[in-house]
Amino acid sequence: MDKSMLGDLDNLPEEDKLRMSSMIDQLQIRDSLRMYNSLVERCFNDCVDTFKHKSLQKQEETCVRRCAEKFLKHSMRVGMRFAELNQGAATQD
Repeated sequence: MDKSMLGDLDNLPEEDKLRMSSMIDQLQIRDSLRMYNSLVERCFNDCVDTFKHKSLQKQEETCVRRCAEKFLKHSMRVGMRFAELNQGAATQD
């Protein structure tokens, strides 16, 4: 967890800080799992056409790889943009 998230919690008792830290960690894990599940579902629906074979066909595999790369690049870009916006808002205060 990013320790800067706890900066506003300095006036809380240590027990509450630990509880908040645990909650933030759980939210981050939940969000990571949600993103992973979304990635799998989207790429599977877009790329897998048939169930005639137990493994992916070459074109399906290529599609899944490209889909995952695009999804992850997009997610990273969105995260960077939010960080930029947060940093801009923090400097205006």
